[in-house]
Amino acid sequence: MTIAIWCILIAGTLPYVAFGLVKGLDPHQPRAGVAGLDGRAARAYGAQLNGFETFPIFAAAVIVSHVVGGPSMTANILAVVYVLLRIGHMVAYIADRQPLRSAAFTVAQLVAAAIFILPAFR
Repeated sequence: MTIAIWCILIAGTLPYVAFGLVKGLDPHQPRAGVAGLDGRAARAYGAQLNGFETFPIFAAAVIVSHVVGGPSMTANILAVVYVLLRIGHMVAYIADRQPLRSAAFTVAQLVAAAIFILPAFR
């Protein structure tokens, strides 16, 4: 398996890391308390949701890139960059650092798009 494929696994687990930072929820009914979250816990929950929202396009991009163009070092590098940007996004989101959060989000989405279209340029 390529580094890019492993990055799918890493990116898929990042939202759970963010959720692990959410405090103040009833473990028996965690969704019931989401509306009452504020501050850092609310931002960690938001980071989790954003991770789930952006994950499918990244996973699809890596898979399409591999199926259409085969494994490549460029795809591997871009996938690692994506994961690092998503980690940066999560940290910036939880730390309430705007516009760094939006910049990390935007660049990560552009990297995912680049992975997707990469085979067209080989």
